[in-house]
Amino acid sequence: MPGRGAIGTATFLATLLTVPLAAAGCGRGGDDSGESAPPATPPTASAPGSPSPSPSPSKQGFQSTIKKVTAGDLDHSWRRGCPVSPSGLRMIEMTYWGMDDKPHTGGRLVVNAKAADDLVKVFRKLYAMRYPIERMQPVDKYKGSDFDSIEANNTSAFNCRQATGSSSFSNHAYGLAVDINPCQNPYVYADGRVAHKDCVKYKNRKNDDPGVIHAGDKVVKAFASIGWSWGGTWSGARDYQHFSSSGR
Repeated sequence: MPGRGAIGTATFLATLLTVPLAAAGCGRGGDDSGESAPPATPPTASAPGSPSPSPSPSKQGFQSTIKKVTAGDLDHSWRRGCPVSPSGLRMIEMTYWGMDDKPHTGGRLVVNAKAADDLVKVFRKLYAMRYPIERMQPVDKYKGSDFDSIEANNTSAFNCRQATGSSSFSNHAYGLAVDINPCQNPYVYADGRVAHKDCVKYKNRKNDDPGVIHAGDKVVKAFASIGWSWGGTWSGARDYQHFSSSGR
């Protein structure tokens, strides 16, 4: 049996052998980096039962989705005999910049299927320039009434109706025209009349209020980039809210 001196020496040698192993981090699950891992940062807790917060539209940027529509989606704006069927139309759901200088979700615009992708590009540009839009809903929200939609200063597109003062279909009946902020950009008859009393002051096109469109501005150029032109350049009556693929 060894004496006390031998036992002490063996214990001392065992201690020397175990020190480097601990220093190398072998006791931390095989991490051989030579450094101890920092403690994990606990995730921020949400209130019990509350959904995870979603990014705000301003952080997400412009968002859009193109969806098919049915006759049931267009109870008031489409009927048999219209020049385009529901299968030839699309609903663009998108974000837009509001008159309150904040981004909004829930904008909806019914347009011709062939023009949907191009119009997404236009409204992406309008969002980037923070061009303000009051609201954007299908005219069906107003039971197909173009007058009521304008009274609400609603930006809209498809509506199976005749052109103002004509028996022919409007470009809106094809989903190939968009009316933007129709109060700030009114239809002005050749005799100077404006049908909506709250919008009369915008007949003066020197007005520079938010949402007012001017010749050659960024809004006009955004539509021109897809080949659409502005009704504000017409002779006689001027349709300052109106952009279309045909120019009428």
